[in-house]
Amino acid sequence: MTGILLFAAFALFAFAQAASARNGAQSAADAAALAAAQADRDELMEELEGAIGVDDNWLDWLDPAEATGAGATAAAQQLADANDSSLQGDPVPVEVNGFPGYRVEIQTNYTVGDSIIPGTETQEATAQATAVIQPRCDFDAPEDPQDLVQLDCDGQPIDIDPEDFDLDDLPDASVLFSVYLAE
Repeated sequence: MTGILLFAAFALFAFAQAASARNGAQSAADAAALAAAQADRDELMEELEGAIGVDDNWLDWLDPAEATGAGATAAAQQLADANDSSLQGDPVPVEVNGFPGYRVEIQTNYTVGDSIIPGTETQEATAQATAVIQPRCDFDAPEDPQDLVQLDCDGQPIDIDPEDFDLDDLPDASVLFSVYLAE
């Protein structure tokens, strides 16, 4: 009877090790996906800051689909590395409920570890996650792109006057765009 209980305890420990590795992988995947989407949000803000008052199409930068994804892979890899994992390929652009985002897949750099279950000592955990970027602002586009634009960002009014634009007039990126995990 003691042997059976001892075996059951070791088996439970092995499942706990596997669950721990899986949770670590999922955390790394979530962080990497969010980093990829946040890189797009940062790009949108940089382009918007440079376009207001200069480019007649500056309002286009309030659409997340305008981001090129240039920094998505580097940002996702950095967060995967910070979580002792590796990005499996580049982040894949996806659309979820009409919003652009990225799906990433990672693999841990560590294994489940030694246990009574043969083969687990070399098993690495994998996980995937998807993050999207969603605009938070509604506005009526003026006929003249140099006219005042009034944004309604989840109830917070923001006025942007391209003819009298000061970079400090722009709110934080999180006010204009939401980045969150989907699925």
